[in-house]
Amino acid sequence: MTQVENRKIERELGERLATSGFRFTSQRRCVYDVLLHKLDHPTAEDVFSRAKKAMPEISHATVYNCLDALVECGLARQVHLERGATRYCPNMEEHCHYICDECGEVFDVMLPTDGALMPKPKGFQVDHYDIAVHGLCADCARKKK
Repeated sequence: MTQVENRKIERELGERLATSGFRFTSQRRCVYDVLLHKLDHPTAEDVFSRAKKAMPEISHATVYNCLDALVECGLARQVHLERGATRYCPNMEEHCHYICDECGEVFDVMLPTDGALMPKPKGFQVDHYDIAVHGLCADCARKKK
């Protein structure tokens, strides 16, 4: 990440946090960086272990609080995959999740922004999509052959 990109992310993070009544903290920046660095829909525990490498003093409670703040201010969304732990996704564009039932990897696939994805009841206004498609990723499908 370039210095310009880094400043832009920090500025956006600060503005979004402030608009939602949160302060910008180094812990929130660290947790947000973890989400942006590897777009693999980590659980809170995954985020904690990655953040701990960059900030050894960070606690579980702080990570959970940071994730809640990022969700509340619209910089991340919670992803609930059946009975598994909640995962976090910084992709705020409308998309669906393709989930490999073998290895658990989650892939984002962008959706049309005009709401033309599927028929809807007359007069229904779509707020957001929450679509999960299950199957096998290319690697797991190849291994099954």
